Amino acid sequence: MDITSKEYAKLVECSVPKSPVLKNCMRAFFVGGLICFIGQIITELFTGFGMELQDSRCLASVTLVFLGAFFTALGLYDNIAKYAGAGTLVPITGFSNAVASPAMEFKSEGFVPGVGAKMFIIAGPVIVYGTVASVIYGAVYFLMQGF
Repeated sequence: MDITSKEYAKLVECSVPKSPVLKNCMRAFFVGGLICFIGQIITELFTGFGMELQDSRCLASVTLVFLGAFFTALGLYDNIAKYAGAGTLVPITGFSNAVASPAMEFKSEGFVPGVGAKMFIIAGPVIVYGTVASVIYGAVYFLMQGF
């Protein structure tokens, strides 16, 4: 059976189910917003305990990173991500999941070659480029302050 590429494309278009884009966007928006809302609650709790705002924001970020890794270890974060999509990737908890997930997957290979080496498979480039970008930004800021 010989068919042209246009006929094949039309056949594929007819057989592939339509993606519920609006529903997916709404889920991502609300779950990502919920994660950020939880972060704000944590910040307010730390501030209510007498911490300065800057310190409470830092501890809220650390707490969210911990919760992201904890829910990844329990196997819950993947279920939330299947439901919410990008809503779980954008907040800081998504970064935590990107570090913890490969570490857990390769733990059978040992602590150093498995967990240590594979932990930054996904998040490593982000850390490297983020560090390089911050150094460049700091150098430009330093130079601009001198003038």
